[in-house]
Amino acid sequence: MHGKDLLINGIKELGLEISDIQIEQFCRYYEMLVEKNKVMNLTSITDFDEVVIKHYIDSLLVVKVIPINEYKTMIDIGTGAGFPGIPIKIMFPHLKVTLLDSLNKRLDFLNDVIKELELKNITTVHGRAEDFGKKEDYREKFELCVSRAVANLSTLCEYCVPFILEGGRFVSYKSQFSTEEKIEAEKAIDILGGKIKANKLVKLPFTEINRSFIIIDKIKKTPDKYPRKAGIPLKKPIK
Repeated sequence: MHGKDLLINGIKELGLEISDIQIEQFCRYYEMLVEKNKVMNLTSITDFDEVVIKHYIDSLLVVKVIPINEYKTMIDIGTGAGFPGIPIKIMFPHLKVTLLDSLNKRLDFLNDVIKELELKNITTVHGRAEDFGKKEDYREKFELCVSRAVANLSTLCEYCVPFILEGGRFVSYKSQFSTEEKIEAEKAIDILGGKIKANKLVKLPFTEINRSFIIIDKIKKTPDKYPRKAGIPLKKPIK
């Protein structure tokens, strides 16, 4: 199974249905990704089948752990080449999506993708999570935050939890998640106003790869001092 058939069947494995328009959107996204990848580093994965599985289906695996239809607003922190935000937006067009990244060149690419795919109610924001998590227009404004960014959970939570409104949720995509990392992050999560709801392991279709999803509920407001200044959450995670 290859190409569009892989995409269609992968989406079916997640319990979703895909339209012809959505198939074409994913295909065009791929074409734009590999073309731009020739001049800037967006992804090390360029084979169509691999992009389908390791970027598209992986991004959408979140449907196995949360009822994404119930959310209206979502922010993707450290979106990079648009994962998981763009695949989620393609499949769930009702979502109002914000893509945040610190590299303007990546956002220029994503703005081209958004225009080409004719996606509505999706915006890009250039900046660091530590800065935008303090801004009134973004702080505690989103029902859902997602991130495939690579960092320890304590640091990721300081980046992401401030964006979530009370009663909202942060979902961290991780390739692996140790008990040690969980224990180290629990204090930070509590301080930031969150609580670990679940850690769910989901197998990526057509592979032997398991993806960990750490689901964090926002149960109280984040103290004003968080997030700390740019660079500090990475260098000195809350302990």
